[in-house]
Amino acid sequence: MMRHPLEFLPPSVRKPLFWAFLAWTLILLALFQPLNRPLMTSAAPSGIISLQLAWTPQNAQSMLDSWNENARLFAAFGLGFDYLFMPVYGLTLALGALLAAGRHPGWFAKLGAWTGWGAFLAAILDGLENLGQFHQLFNGRVELAAIIGVFATIKFSLILTGILYGLTGWLWKK
Repeated sequence: MMRHPLEFLPPSVRKPLFWAFLAWTLILLALFQPLNRPLMTSAAPSGIISLQLAWTPQNAQSMLDSWNENARLFAAFGLGFDYLFMPVYGLTLALGALLAAGRHPGWFAKLGAWTGWGAFLAAILDGLENLGQFHQLFNGRVELAAIIGVFATIKFSLILTGILYGLTGWLWKK
């Protein structure tokens, strides 16, 4: 049976750690908003997320072309800053899954182990996605758009799964 990646944590510290990491996640998310604003153009209406999901070299190129030098600096800083965010949201999601799994034994708890590992996979894919975006931004490697789109789609799916799993475990009566 697969074990949750954070199962080694004593039960007494799980909830306080979750709340601390959730607070950090929300603070960092708020800090991303002003970093993304200069990247929002008609070609990239969602800023950096538009580039993550550009899918084609042509779309990626039009988004990059819509960003002036200042916007590109914001993009570069945001991509670097995201590497600090990845472990924070990964731990938040994994801790949330661990807490939810602890409330419901059986198949739901087994699913929680997968969800916990999925949170860390999401962060790894986010790192690979950002590496590709750095290559797009600084080296014009727009041909990476499809692979970046795959990484981003899987990442967003795993993040959404983690959120839904945690909320389900929390709202579902013991």
